[in-house]
Amino acid sequence: IATARNGQAGQNTSVSSNAVYQEGVAELATIEALVRAAGYGEDRVAMDRSVVRGLEYYTGPVFEAELLAEIPNEDGQIVRFGSEPVPATGFSIGVSRLMTALKNLGKLDISDVIAPVVVLVMDKDTESLGRYQKMVAELRAAGIRSEMYLGGAGMKAQLKYADRRGSPVAIIQGGDERSRGELQIKDLIEGARMSAEITDNAEWRAARPAQVTVAESELVAEVKKILAAQAADRAKGGA
Repeated sequence: IATARNGQAGQNTSVSSNAVYQEGVAELATIEALVRAAGYGEDRVAMDRSVVRGLEYYTGPVFEAELLAEIPNEDGQIVRFGSEPVPATGFSIGVSRLMTALKNLGKLDISDVIAPVVVLVMDKDTESLGRYQKMVAELRAAGIRSEMYLGGAGMKAQLKYADRRGSPVAIIQGGDERSRGELQIKDLIEGARMSAEITDNAEWRAARPAQVTVAESELVAEVKKILAAQAADRAKGGA
């Protein structure tokens, strides 16, 4: 940036003589003096004046922890809600980068993490979407990871998504099931195993393996039952 507007129409002034610029430079110089006095050299704390974030939000120095985090000065945000500026610092973490770093360091064991149950979206009207969201909320309240499918794909594509996600269970409720107060619960793990054993397409459709129809009120109990059976199978396999 070569120039900065000083508030008077049509008049520019050099950045180096701008009062706000001078204040920022002085603040950075003070920070650098303090960290050097604390014994931190360039290898630990480096001053990089090229780090710039959105000027409408970031009103002070921005501290970045290499790879993982960003720590903005929040003084200017607090004053928006009061009459006086209050010293404050925010903190944000790049979760994907943090996960990658922990995984590469061998400090992240995700072998026992179970993928979420997927509630399929069969009907897209407001009432149906609300019912699907309620199912997700009930499962989560019971401590079961779950999510509602987001997108406009049909049932087949949604089930493929759940398979790729590694989901253990899919919840299916179309208009017919809803009118009866029922829903279908599909054990995707057992279904994948049985698909390798049933080679005839007609037999597969007739058997509808690993899929049960239950009352809406039995959703949580039946999902817990299926997840417990899957956990027992995993334990046997690891024994």
